[in-house]
Amino acid sequence: MTKLYAPETGNYRPCVGIMLLNKDGLVFIGQRKPKRSADGLPNGHLWQMPQGGIDPGESPYNAAIRELAEETNITSVSLIAEAPEWYTYDLPVDLTKKAWRGRYQGQRQKWFALRFEGDESEINVTAPTGGFRPEFETWRWERMDKLAELIIPFKRQVYENVVRTFGRFAGV
Repeated sequence: MTKLYAPETGNYRPCVGIMLLNKDGLVFIGQRKPKRSADGLPNGHLWQMPQGGIDPGESPYNAAIRELAEETNITSVSLIAEAPEWYTYDLPVDLTKKAWRGRYQGQRQKWFALRFEGDESEINVTAPTGGFRPEFETWRWERMDKLAELIIPFKRQVYENVVRTFGRFAGV
């Protein structure tokens, strides 16, 4: 986990994803603020796990810890596992020009399973510390086997892979 991110060829945005599990084996999900790209999708598809980009020279694990804090205010975590491989998804063609100014066709993600060790009063998705723009408008704990049906369809395969990889930590 000390390996730093170095840009590679290809046009996938380097990113991390975080499966945050509570003591009961439930997974943290946040409901994204609706954007134009999500218009027309059923509200159920606005839910997702925290994720975000890897800064140049940053290790994927450090990016995961940073992104989790920026999106949720959560810092009380311990590492359970790191996915052995990177997962990718492509954006739908109509979104590739809008997202990231057309630089990427999708994301290449390294996923981490983390255990939430704090009190729920630590969680604040609407006003995370550091002045970061909120990514979510609300959050909840969800069963791992429900995640793939809540995510936007073009990310579903990644979520199925993540659940398969980390399922043993929630008895799925």
